[in-house]
Amino acid sequence: MLLSDGIPTSTTAAAAAVRGGGGGRGRGGGVLSVEFVPYYRSILRSCARGNATPSVAYSLHGAAVKSGLLLLLSTPLLHMYAALRPAPASHLLLRAFDDIPGPVRSAPEWTALISALPPSSHSILLFRSMLRAAVRPDAVSLLALLSASARLADPVAGASAHLLFLKLGTPFSVPARNAALHMYAACGRMPDARRLFDEMPQPPTVVAWTALLAGALRWEGLSNGREIFDKMPHKNDVSWTVMVTACIESGLPREALSLLAQMLFRSDDCFLVIRNLNHISLCSLLSACSQAGDLRVGRWIHAHLTKAGAMLDDKDNDLYKVATSLVDMYGKSGRIDVARRVFEMMHSRNVVAWNALLSGLSMHGMGTEVLTLFDRMVVDEAQQPDEITFVNVLSACSRSGLVDQGRKIFYDLQPVYGLVPKLEHYACMVDLLGRAGQLEEAEALVRQMPLQPNVVILGSLLASCGIHGRLELGQHFMNELMQIDSHNTEYHMLLSNMYTSSGSHAKAANLRMAIKKNGIRKSPGLSYIEIDGHVHRFNAGDKSHPRAEEVYAMLDEVVRKLQSVGYIPDAASQVSFVPDCYVENGDEREEREQALLAHSERLAICFGLISTSPGMPLRIFKNLRICSDCHVAIKLISGIYKRVIFIRDRNRFHCFKEGACSCSDYW
Repeated sequence: MLLSDGIPTSTTAAAAAVRGGGGGRGRGGGVLSVEFVPYYRSILRSCARGNATPSVAYSLHGAAVKSGLLLLLSTPLLHMYAALRPAPASHLLLRAFDDIPGPVRSAPEWTALISALPPSSHSILLFRSMLRAAVRPDAVSLLALLSASARLADPVAGASAHLLFLKLGTPFSVPARNAALHMYAACGRMPDARRLFDEMPQPPTVVAWTALLAGALRWEGLSNGREIFDKMPHKNDVSWTVMVTACIESGLPREALSLLAQMLFRSDDCFLVIRNLNHISLCSLLSACSQAGDLRVGRWIHAHLTKAGAMLDDKDNDLYKVATSLVDMYGKSGRIDVARRVFEMMHSRNVVAWNALLSGLSMHGMGTEVLTLFDRMVVDEAQQPDEITFVNVLSACSRSGLVDQGRKIFYDLQPVYGLVPKLEHYACMVDLLGRAGQLEEAEALVRQMPLQPNVVILGSLLASCGIHGRLELGQHFMNELMQIDSHNTEYHMLLSNMYTSSGSHAKAANLRMAIKKNGIRKSPGLSYIEIDGHVHRFNAGDKSHPRAEEVYAMLDEVVRKLQSVGYIPDAASQVSFVPDCYVENGDEREEREQALLAHSERLAICFGLISTSPGMPLRIFKNLRICSDCHVAIKLISGIYKRVIFIRDRNRFHCFKEGACSCSDYW
């Protein structure tokens, strides 16, 4: 028989004492009796199993300190804190561990601490401290070290754990072999992972197969991973999800859909059986769709869920997470309208769901809508915003030029919302001020920061200097950037373009030559477009596509029509190696204009125009920020060809329609 909070009736008196009854000195501060120690241990075990609320354990911890019984309860307290999910703050765990006398600390206590702490090098150091304390690790300890090594991608610590299994004669069980295999695969040591896989004394389990599959997909490519996947005698939800996710991230939606169909529908004794995916698989798949911008697969998953009736009630916590993943997927795939509908259909929303929609609106440059939603979240729904909420809100203000609103929210962070601004918040604020031309205020904010500015903040200032033609100030920030990261080509190119715009071609050429001499390579601009289930990739001046001849013929047509409406390429944005005050001839200028006209997004658009029906929208994803000349040209193309063109670059979404862009030329 259990009490209402799950505590066994035999511990009623002890629980009453903890809560302040039975002779205690008030709630949570009663004096504990030695005779009740076994019952107190029982309460802690109940808390660890989730049968009692953690508040009971916290009260017991405080009462034990006051009553001098902490030594008798320190070990069960540690195990209780380690078992709580989500785990309490690290200082609570460490304090509970420190309360255990050194001679009493055994391998289970060390293991509980190592397993419960967040992944960090501290876990490895704790294990080494255990060895220095002459505590012999057991199988569970070594498994904890393998797990920590895998999460930290530390093959040295992982290989040490593998060696200790053999050196200490600890049984190298199937779970241990699987953990070692997972560690080697996670660390990129695929030859070691394959050797361990081949040496397994019994047929490898599906866990071992999946660990090898994940490693091969990550380090050896899709083809090697698919070869392992096809050989697997049995597949579980995790292995299917890993393979489908890899196809999505590789830009192969047709293959992903084919695998999804096999994953969800299988024949069993001549009957079609529909497989129910767990929420972890669904969230992983939707997350992959969000990162890749794969709307097709994401919509297919949503349709399957709807037909299966799974999304009719999101009161279940797991389905709630899936609904939030849908909001995120639609927002990051260009369908913010659908993201809103899914959001509004949710019966209840936590801060993660609000953040998903705020992020999507922010990416689309809908700053006013973000502020309205934020007010609804805080005022109407009484939802407590977190640090991510304010990153989304400040980013939206930056992308929409809402300086006054953003400034007020930033300076309200600590006094109103009780949050200390972090680097991400400062970066948003610096970007907001810099874009608006208020560079002096932005620089003053950076100098007053209690934190050291990073490359993101200084790079934002440099980019703002480029927008507003502040070359001298830009050089100053570039010098600071060089001290932090001298190999970042993006900032070199920003300064080079600033030199060119100001007519300092020689300085631009010298900077480019220095980049080349030092072996620093600029990330190539890549654009992706999906047509009929196949993702096509283009880079600037690309002629490797099978239909390159048709694409460039279409490009010639597009250029003629652009010229007919008065478009003139901004050839000055293309840096060439010429001295200052040099008057270039017509051939050189034409060469630079041609390079500009063949930017990757323009080639993707031309391919879309020849591959889809008139009037169909085009969706393009680009790995870098769209340049100003392409932005001007694509606005005109959307009007000339009566197309809606969506482009997601590294920073945000642009929706080009009828000769205008959703960003209102502010990005």
